[in-house]
Amino acid sequence: MKKILLFNFAPAQNDLGLLALRLFVAVPLLMRHGLEKVFTFSQMAAHFPDPLGIGPVPSLLIAMVSDALCTVLVILGLVTRWAALFIFGNIAVAWAAVHHFAISGPGGDHGELIVLYLGAMLTLAVAGPGKYSIDSLLDR
Repeated sequence: MKKILLFNFAPAQNDLGLLALRLFVAVPLLMRHGLEKVFTFSQMAAHFPDPLGIGPVPSLLIAMVSDALCTVLVILGLVTRWAALFIFGNIAVAWAAVHHFAISGPGGDHGELIVLYLGAMLTLAVAGPGKYSIDSLLDR
């Protein structure tokens, strides 16, 4: 019974779990937010939020690097911990300054998803990408 309760009949696959986390979080972030910023940059630049007071275009550039470039790096497992930290920082600023930490209700339509992205990126920054990554190949 103990073996069943603790799920010990199936060995833990931490590296496979980290790969799944990288893919299941970074691919949707890239597809929904990263590619949107890349392909509609000029349209978005005119009205993009400026939470740091550096201007809408530099703010959009930072968000595009986060959501497009860094998500590709996380997917590949290349400089994963730095890329995850960059994404975490960008999303944290957006959640604080644009969404005002809303989880639900008015202005909180993305709050739950934001918290999930933050948790996943923090996990990857702390745990690393696992052995199924370019980082792992470079570390040999």
